[in-house]
Amino acid sequence: MKPQVFLPLVTYPQANADAVVAQAVALASALDADLQATAFAADFPTVASPLGRVLLNVPEMIREAEAKSRARCAALLRLVEESGAAAGVSISTSILSAPVGDLDRVAAEARLFDLTAVGWERDNQTTAMTAEALVFGSGRPVVLLPQAPDPGGVEAVAIAWDGSGVAARAAFDAMPFLARAKRVAVLTVTDEKPMERDVGPRFAEALKRRGLPAEALAVPAQDGPVSDTLQEEALRWGAKLLVMGGYGHSRLRDFVLGGATKGILSDLRLPVLLSH
Repeated sequence: MKPQVFLPLVTYPQANADAVVAQAVALASALDADLQATAFAADFPTVASPLGRVLLNVPEMIREAEAKSRARCAALLRLVEESGAAAGVSISTSILSAPVGDLDRVAAEARLFDLTAVGWERDNQTTAMTAEALVFGSGRPVVLLPQAPDPGGVEAVAIAWDGSGVAARAAFDAMPFLARAKRVAVLTVTDEKPMERDVGPRFAEALKRRGLPAEALAVPAQDGPVSDTLQEEALRWGAKLLVMGGYGHSRLRDFVLGGATKGILSDLRLPVLLSH
C-alpha cells in the first residue's frame, strides 16, 4: 500500500510560489508515495448591495479576482504534473472552489491522506494561516516546506524530543521518514523546562531497538527562542527534516501556540514535520 501525500495549493489573496511544487514532488518521491495536488480557487459571495455596483463595480472586481485565482490554480497544477512526470511520481490533480478564508475545507480534505505537505513562504500570510489550520485542524501530520532553492531529502532526520505525548505522536507519525533515514538525531534542549536527564538517550535506545540508526544529542538552551535553537542544531547536524510535536489550540478556538511551534510557523528554515 503506497503512502498518499496531499498537497494543498492556495491562490488567494496570496498564492503559493512555484518552489513548493519541487519540494512536494521530492518529498513524495523520497517516500515512494502518490501525490494528490488540490488547488483551491477563491469563491466570493454574491454582492447584494446596489451601492457596491454603482460606486466600485464590485461584481466585476469579483469576477477578475476569481479568474486570476483559477488561472493560478491551473498554472500550479500544470507544474505539478510536469514535475511529477519528470520524477516518476504518480500525480492526481483537482481544483476545488472554496469561500475566501474557509480553511476548514482545506483541513477536511487533508484528513483523507496519510500526510500533508504545505508550502510556507516568508511574508505570505495566506500560506502561514493555511499551515496553522492544517496542523491544528486536520488531525494528520503536516510537513511544512520552506521556499528553498533545492528540494530536501530524508536521509538525515532530527527529532525534537522532550518526552511529551505530542512529541511521541510526532515521532511515530514520522516513521515512514525514519525508516528511510541513514541517520536519526534525538534533539533534547536542556535547561529549557523540567524533564528527566536521560529522556533523550532513552528514546534513542527505543529507536535503536527498532533498527533505526539513532543517536541522542543534548542541546544547551540559548537566549533566543527554542525554535531557533532546534532549527540551528538540526541544520548544524545536517538534518534534512526536523520532526516536532505541535503545541497549541485550533486557530478557530482560543488560538494559543506553544513557543517552539509559534517560532517554527513564523521563521521556517528547513522542512519540519509537525503533528498535533
